[in-house]
Amino acid sequence: MKVKAVECLPVHPGWRKNLIFIRIELEDGTVGWGESYSQYDRDEAVAAQARELLRYLVGRDVFNIRYFCQVAFDDYAQRRSSLEFWSALSGIEMAMWDAVGKVVGQPVYRLLGGKTRDKVRVYANGWGYKLKTPDDYARAAEKVVAEGHTALKFDPLPRPWRTYIPSQHIRHAVEVVRAVRDAVGQDVEILLDLHRRLAPVHAIELAKRLEVFEPYWIEEPCQKENMDAIREVRHATTIPIVTGEALYGRGDFRQVFRDRAADIINPDVSNCGGILELLLIAAQAESEMIAVSPHNYNSTLLSLSATVHASACMPNFTITEYFVPFEQFSASVSKQALTPVNGYITVPDAPGLGLDIDEAVLRALPAKPYPTRSLRHSEDDEQATF
Repeated sequence: MKVKAVECLPVHPGWRKNLIFIRIELEDGTVGWGESYSQYDRDEAVAAQARELLRYLVGRDVFNIRYFCQVAFDDYAQRRSSLEFWSALSGIEMAMWDAVGKVVGQPVYRLLGGKTRDKVRVYANGWGYKLKTPDDYARAAEKVVAEGHTALKFDPLPRPWRTYIPSQHIRHAVEVVRAVRDAVGQDVEILLDLHRRLAPVHAIELAKRLEVFEPYWIEEPCQKENMDAIREVRHATTIPIVTGEALYGRGDFRQVFRDRAADIINPDVSNCGGILELLLIAAQAESEMIAVSPHNYNSTLLSLSATVHASACMPNFTITEYFVPFEQFSASVSKQALTPVNGYITVPDAPGLGLDIDEAVLRALPAKPYPTRSLRHSEDDEQATF
């Protein structure tokens, strides 16, 4: 079954960044949908890459998913990696799986070998943006838990993002985590994301002071380009360490596994190469006894469904991400948009990714230019002290 038409649709969901959707149409009229990872100020670059790559999908057999991905990497990208390329390819690959599932009348997970679980656990994210005081975090966390979430993620460090930070930043982060733990109790999982910020000396100090609160993990304490630094943090704390959202394709994960730098990896289905690539990465991790928690800073629509289908097939899956602020948008675009119940999402059984997309709603929400941010100048920087 050949691909007849392709389209890239950037849309604005009403919160923060634009989302990038991929639409492919087959000769028989079947439509497959995918979603590429996007990042504010870089969404146009991702969309441009998707449009260029989509041209080479027209006229190809939609069932040859793995071969198209290989051609895209070898011949189109000439084996030059980038966030834009991998995000574009991921959304296209996802749309191909959705179309194939619809053609054969099967959910994607069955085409991947079948599920190992009926439900997928999720943690809530997106609820902690622009919060400042420990009490702000505590009250917001209470609200998220009251909505039925049993795990939640947030970044406890104050801005600005710096590699070397003053001691008051450490104290602030500790007080934020303390306030959240006191607010939600011991039965709610707390996941901490440091966004690749810190030098090991600060990450280790922070981790040691946070161990008493029993966080589920510390995510990306250091930059992913320095896997030795991440490993150093892992060896200095009892808290599980996560990395992987900024790694793309199987090759980028080799050093994580070789160095045993992480306890859990978090590749994103919308930027790691797609559904099959995510499973191949997970299989690598499984042989190293490393767990997988797919990252999903995307909508709770297509990327979430793709993540759920892939996670259902992973023996070493642990938990995945659910961005609360995208929930209302996703529900307006598809009646089948996945929502958690008591912290879990049931794996959908409808063909493909299991979502009927309301194109009229989607097309009525065009992308918006991201407001120019106040990026710092040299006079804005202060000398950080230990």
